[in-house]
Amino acid sequence: MDASELLLTRQSTPRLTLPAPSESQLDFILNAAARVPDHAALTPWEFIIATGDGLDKLAEAFVEDAIAKNKDGAYIAKAKVMPHRAPMVITVATKQHEHPKVPVLEQHIAAGCATMAMQQAAFSLGLGAVWRTGSFAFSDIVNKALGLNADDQIVGFLYIGTPAVKAPVKPLKPGRQFTRYL
Repeated sequence: MDASELLLTRQSTPRLTLPAPSESQLDFILNAAARVPDHAALTPWEFIIATGDGLDKLAEAFVEDAIAKNKDGAYIAKAKVMPHRAPMVITVATKQHEHPKVPVLEQHIAAGCATMAMQQAAFSLGLGAVWRTGSFAFSDIVNKALGLNADDQIVGFLYIGTPAVKAPVKPLKPGRQFTRYL
């Protein structure tokens, strides 16, 4: 896949199945993430990979959070299966650093760019991926279960696997419709 095709046809793939990325594919995906713009080379991110039992552990954290928030039984049941919607989930968290020239917001954006780069890398390999957030990305319970610090911020859960169905290519939204000159 050439760069033009990747950039203009990439889309989220919410219906995913086995197999997950191979080790060499995963290396490519992670290396793509590490190449994003990163002011002062802070590498303000961490990638936490869940497969197999790791998906069960992530589900336990989601359920614990749902129970703590007094959610109903249907929501708790949904939380239990959410991580299993793909054979791999990569949680991307900002690991912020104090720096006189790099504000925290810029570090969050860099971690977001890393997430997007991983999704694009997966897509370029013929895999599917969908970037999800939701309330679990802002949960102290989930942060703790993942071994994150209180000031770390989850920017997304990247679900990756093999597309279960071939999704139709969404129509292109011309970028000029969102553009103005100053």
